[in-house]
This record gives sequence, C-alpha cells and structure tokens, in this order.
Amino acid sequence: MFEIIGSLGVLTALPLRLVIGAALVAHGYPKLNRKTVERMKGMGLPPAATAGAALTEFVGGIALIIGFLTPLASLLIALEMVGTTLFSKFRLHKNFLLGYELDVAYLAGALTVLLLGAGPLSIDAVLRI
Repeated sequence: MFEIIGSLGVLTALPLRLVIGAALVAHGYPKLNRKTVERMKGMGLPPAATAGAALTEFVGGIALIIGFLTPLASLLIALEMVGTTLFSKFRLHKNFLLGYELDVAYLAGALTVLLLGAGPLSIDAVLRI
C-alpha cells in the first residue's frame, strides 16, 4: 500500500496548486476594480500596490491552476502574502484568527508549491521549464 502512495508523490503539488490557485482567483478577481483601489488607498496602501496585489492573486492563481511558470507565480504569491500579512498585522492591527490566518495559509501553500514544483500534470512539465 505504501508503494502505491509513494508512487503518487509526483502528483503531490496538483491538489495544492488547484485549491490555492482557485482560491486566489476568487479573491483576486473582485479586487480588480476602482472601488477596491480607492478603499485601500484610504487605508494607506498606494494604488499601484493594490493593483499589483490583485493582479498577482488573479493571474498568479490562474498560473498555479494550469501549472504555467509555477516557480515564478509561487514566489510572487508568497511575497504578496508576506506583504498582506505585515499590512494586516501592523497597519490594520488585525489578530491572527479572523484576521490574517488565510494570508499565512496561502503563504505556506505557495512556498510548498515553490519547493515541490508544478509536477507532471502542468504546462511547465510539457514545456520542460
């Protein structure tokens, strides 16, 4: 039984890529509007940072789902999650629970995908990048 589970190790990144990617697309898409940029500007975040974060979540999420440029997408997502965690903790004074725990979970997921790679069921594998 353990041989079968061990042989599936190459597919380890796939469920994580799909779940983290879908969640990021779902969170990033609504942020791609002027209202969000203005709201975040009122909280002290520059418009370029808000737009960059929204694009990172949306485009990076799609990249994770299809497994395209996975190391770059994972790295950018991880960096964004570090930024959003610091912003939530120190600027918005949020607690971990019901505050920035999701950002930390996305950070862990992005770092895990970065370390594992996209796996064989990805565009990266087809293109050998």
